[in-house]
Amino acid sequence: MSTTVLNKVKTIKTLNNIAESGLNVFNNDQYTIDNNSESPDAVLLRSFNMHTMELDANLKAIARAGAGVNNIPVDKCTEQGIVVFNTPGANANAVKEIVLTSLMAASRNLFSGVAWTNTLDGEGEQIPKLVEAGKKQFVGKEIKGKTLGVIGLGAIGALVANDALDLDMDVIGFDPFISVDTAWNLSRKVQRAMTIEELFANSDYITVHVPLTEDTRGMFNQETFSIMKDDVYILNFSRGELVNENDMETSLETGKVGKYITDFPNEKVLKMKNTVPIPHLGASTKESEENCAIMAARQVKDFLETGNIKNSVNFPNASLPYTGNRRMTVFHKNVPNMVGQITQAISNYNLNIADMVNRSRGEYAYTMIDIDNEVNETIIPELETKLKQIEAIVTARII
Repeated sequence: MSTTVLNKVKTIKTLNNIAESGLNVFNNDQYTIDNNSESPDAVLLRSFNMHTMELDANLKAIARAGAGVNNIPVDKCTEQGIVVFNTPGANANAVKEIVLTSLMAASRNLFSGVAWTNTLDGEGEQIPKLVEAGKKQFVGKEIKGKTLGVIGLGAIGALVANDALDLDMDVIGFDPFISVDTAWNLSRKVQRAMTIEELFANSDYITVHVPLTEDTRGMFNQETFSIMKDDVYILNFSRGELVNENDMETSLETGKVGKYITDFPNEKVLKMKNTVPIPHLGASTKESEENCAIMAARQVKDFLETGNIKNSVNFPNASLPYTGNRRMTVFHKNVPNMVGQITQAISNYNLNIADMVNRSRGEYAYTMIDIDNEVNETIIPELETKLKQIEAIVTARII
């Protein structure tokens, strides 16, 4: 168990290029950006692989400027009491735009048509005639009146569903875990599929916006393809591993799947028939990178200064209005009598509790306690010692 008093100057380390607008969040004398630090208070990154890195005992927070955290050893962080943040929704508009762009462009065979037209270079005055003769091979179809199935109605899926309605598509949505906030933002015209099989069976186009888990890995496979309409178009801007690529290859060959539009090309995908491979451009906009960087930095800053947690993938979300008084934050096992033991350690020093919050997430919990009276600095080491004697505490911090 580690116990730490927050230092006045906090060190932030970046493992990828982070937009300047995000780093500016730390632009005051309480922070220093030191990318060579071996003992930072927090790390900001995008795609850097942290799985082989040693996690210093001083590290309190890691923030991914993006949604996926596969490049971060989340379980190891949890065991060491390091909060891991991501930035859900910060890149939602960028992904929404590329999904709808790809949907329309693939339907009109725009990608294939442009690639073919570029092969006419050098034909000189014959190009217009060749274009007129060759364009019939790229006749496409309109999306108006077709049905789009949206799997996952989080920040991205909800935007895609709403805007597809504005394009005069019918939209079916499936998300058994839809949040209240998302439900408020989702158009009532989006039809609710009670099962994912219902969505598969009734969609002309399917776009997926769910995280990669053991339950979703390979969710597009021979069995699920058999439920779908013939010539269905599938768009994958979430994770390549959601698709069983051997089954996708077979379904593309037979025409069961008309096109596969994916942001995750590899050697096998590039050899598949009727595939539109996009070089992972989903969130690659200047605006998205800035939004993610700012959101990640603000979450880290708020946590370091107040202990409040929002958008963590391993800690429970928890917040208390910060008054500037001493605050104790404790990350501990979610076992009986933890709060009682923590408050007893505080009361032994005649400290009064002004406010408190306790939130749990699976096997762990997070407790924040505000102290009402002035705290004698000399008692802090003693209080820390008492906390160290509580076996189930992982980390504790006094702000």
